[in-house]
Amino acid sequence: MLIHNNADKKRGFTMIELIITLSILSFGIIGVYSVFSPVVTSTYGISHRLIASYLAQEGFEIVRNLRDNNFIANPSPPTWSDGLRFCQLGCQLDYKTGNPSVENPENALQSYTGNYLMINPDGFYSYDIGGQETIFKRKVTIDDSLGPDVLKILVSVAWSYNSQPYEFKTEGYLYNWK
Repeated sequence: MLIHNNADKKRGFTMIELIITLSILSFGIIGVYSVFSPVVTSTYGISHRLIASYLAQEGFEIVRNLRDNNFIANPSPPTWSDGLRFCQLGCQLDYKTGNPSVENPENALQSYTGNYLMINPDGFYSYDIGGQETIFKRKVTIDDSLGPDVLKILVSVAWSYNSQPYEFKTEGYLYNWK
C-alpha cells in the first residue's frame, strides 16, 4: 500500500504564477485607466463648451430684449435699434443691461473691456462685483451695414482651459418687425 504525502497536494501558487497573475491584472487596470482618463478630462471641456453656448445664446437674447424694450418705450416713431448700434466695436452685456426694473437704472450698454463674467450665488452670470469670477468672457458685436431694418448680431464667448484658448461664436439677425 502506497501512502501519498498530502503536502504535495496542498502546494500553493509558485512565485512565477503570482508574478504572471499580477502582470495580467496590471495590464488590465492600465488599459481601463487609459480608456477612462480621456473621458474624464474631456468632460470638463464639454461642460465648458455647453456653458459657453448658453452664454452666447443669452447674449443674443439680451440684445433681443433691448430691441423689444425700444418698441415698448418708443411706440411712435419706432426707434427699434436705439442704443444697439453702440455695439459696433463690441459690448459686454449681462441680464441686467438696459433693464429699468433693476435697482440701478444706469445699466446701459458698456464697451467691451475683456472683463470676466462673474457668477452670483443665485447662479446668474453678470459683471457685478461680489460674484465668483468665472473663466468666461462674452463680447457682443452688432453690425448695422445690412440695411435700416436688419442688424447682424455676433456673440463670442472666450475662455482658457489648461493653458489652451477656446472660443464659441454664434451669429444671428435681428429685424425691425414693426
